[in-house]
Amino acid sequence: MHRSQWISILCTAALVASFGVPFGMAQEPAPPSGPTSAPRSPAASTSKPGKKKYSHANDFLIRGTVFTEKALSFPGVQLRVRRAGEKKFRWESYTNSRGEFAVRVPQGSDYEMVVRAKGYSDQTRAVDAKVGGIEQSVVFRMQPRAGGKE
Repeated sequence: MHRSQWISILCTAALVASFGVPFGMAQEPAPPSGPTSAPRSPAASTSKPGKKKYSHANDFLIRGTVFTEKALSFPGVQLRVRRAGEKKFRWESYTNSRGEFAVRVPQGSDYEMVVRAKGYSDQTRAVDAKVGGIEQSVVFRMQPRAGGKE
């Protein structure tokens, strides 16, 4: 296996360990057992007619790691993502115990990612999800805020 395949496998395993379910895979509840339950047909759905389910198959994955100024992993750092030019952040996440994160956003836009931690200067990165691959890796190295920690 190539190094990139091992990294992908390790990151997926880390996300499964952190969140319990791989991204894009929902757990369905078990059907009730007993004589009162009727077999479910695919046509008998409780979803609203005319409403289409959103598929994450074409999402763009932004993943990466946040480090301290001493190159140590930085858990609990806030990540916020918004479309370029918008004021409101639409996606938010936090780094896990190893400073890693992964955020899925729809393809076809430019995004702005802001990383924030108490006592450190905010960092902003532009992410282009218009063309090319389906994921981008980003690494942040946080710097202490001027004037000391709050």
